[in-house]
Amino acid sequence: MNDRKKDFPIFNKYPGTVYLDNAATSQKPQCVIEAVTKYYREENANPLRGLYDLSAKATESYETARKSVRNFIGSKSSSEIVFTRNATESLNLIAYSFGLENLCAGSEILIAISEHHSNLLPWQYISQKTGAKLKYLECDKNGEYTCDSLENALTPNTKIFAIAQISNVFGRINPIKEFAEICHKNGTLIVCDGAQSIPHIPIDVNDLGVDFLAFSGHKLYAPMGIGVLYGRRELLQKMPPFLFGGEMIDYVTRENATFAELPHKFEAGTVNVGGAVGLHAAIDYIISIGFDEIIKHEKYLTELAISEMQRIPEVNIIGSNNAHDHNGIITFTIDGVHPHDIAAVFDADNIAVRAGHHCTQPLHQYLKVQSTARMSIGLYNDEHDIELFIETLKTVRRRMGYER
Repeated sequence: MNDRKKDFPIFNKYPGTVYLDNAATSQKPQCVIEAVTKYYREENANPLRGLYDLSAKATESYETARKSVRNFIGSKSSSEIVFTRNATESLNLIAYSFGLENLCAGSEILIAISEHHSNLLPWQYISQKTGAKLKYLECDKNGEYTCDSLENALTPNTKIFAIAQISNVFGRINPIKEFAEICHKNGTLIVCDGAQSIPHIPIDVNDLGVDFLAFSGHKLYAPMGIGVLYGRRELLQKMPPFLFGGEMIDYVTRENATFAELPHKFEAGTVNVGGAVGLHAAIDYIISIGFDEIIKHEKYLTELAISEMQRIPEVNIIGSNNAHDHNGIITFTIDGVHPHDIAAVFDADNIAVRAGHHCTQPLHQYLKVQSTARMSIGLYNDEHDIELFIETLKTVRRRMGYER
């Protein structure tokens, strides 16, 4: 058994639960829960402009969390770290603040076909508003994008290329560093959705060379409602605010306003200090385990699951048959069984998996499959979880009325 389960109170409350929906959200360790509770119990105040002691403590906790994120992803400056609600808000911020200001008729936006709707719908909207042309980069049946395919898709008019580092359907790591080099040679900015990669592999934004990176805290064992946008300082400085109101201003008159310095001009209103504190605690927890150990553990479980799934003729794995390409995410179908029914059978056995289009309808249309089921692994999963998952998987068709 994986003794890391003891760090997560929900498994004490529900000891029989097998939680395999980590690509949607992760459970929270006790250290994160305690950090958030401690903040609200001992330090709660509106930060940034208050001159009294509690406000100063709240400000320190908030900015210390920002430094933690900066170090975690290798940013050069805390001013490049913007706190948002989630990856979706971060991606919308880029689209509105950069896209509306810099794209026009004749511009092109290139999007990977496998993108989550959060990295697709904002660019659809921007293309409609600006007249920019929206184009899609297609992958092969294994979910692989090649450098050659990207080079062939770029034109002198391509201003933005949007792609996830890890697909939430294929689980495949995309070669972001190589893609960034290709984009920059073409004068194209690269927007990277890191929501699925941030819990599983180390990220260094400077090494990757991305212009923007977005991720959510809740997939990283942190609370819901806190997210991060990383942007290169020179880009963020030129971008107008996304939201307007308190805290993001420098000076306001009846007629006009000047805005706060980075990153605060993008953080309007009362900020989520408790969420930032929880994110800081989650990052510390991840660091205490180490990505080498996380990668080794999750790779082992992924290989175990896929090897057993491949023994069942009616189970079809979406993407590569090589477990190395899945990074804890395995999407699948079962002949003759709707994915919602698959999920219901698993739920009856107290196993949480996800079913549907996973906010990737264009990808599912491209793959010619309406919906799929998905299991996804976290650092607290263990061999026993995989064994129970496989046991139930073997029974799905029989329980839906088939002979086998």
